[in-house]
Amino acid sequence: MQGYNVIVVFNKEFDRMLMCRRTKEPYKGLSNFVGGKIEKGEDGYAAAYREMKEESGISEEDINLMHLVDFTYPLDDCYVEVYVGRLKNDVVLKEEKHPLYWSELDKNFFDSSKYAGYGNIGHIMELIWLYKDKQLKI
Repeated sequence: MQGYNVIVVFNKEFDRMLMCRRTKEPYKGLSNFVGGKIEKGEDGYAAAYREMKEESGISEEDINLMHLVDFTYPLDDCYVEVYVGRLKNDVVLKEEKHPLYWSELDKNFFDSSKYAGYGNIGHIMELIWLYKDKQLKI
């Protein structure tokens, strides 16, 4: 089963989050979190930090990630690990493939005409708000 990850990065003020505009399928033209493939034998955290660095320039020194939730898709023979973190300081973003931008947090992330994942981004954001004052230390 192929593993993937997405990383939800909040700015240090916790009033914006990092998004990318996809330039290829799936979800071409839609907004998504940064992330990518987990290599065979690779630890989930190592993969998340690697993908985040490759796609945005944000390093492990800039942010502490927390594993939030996993989604399994048996019909697609894959799973997605979701990580979340808040920047410790301001960073200069370095785009790899997809244009990056800072999104405000008051959007309808369930809108599948704007956001990838058929509502998963909205669901992830609801989990973040649910846990942010309890178990989620960001």
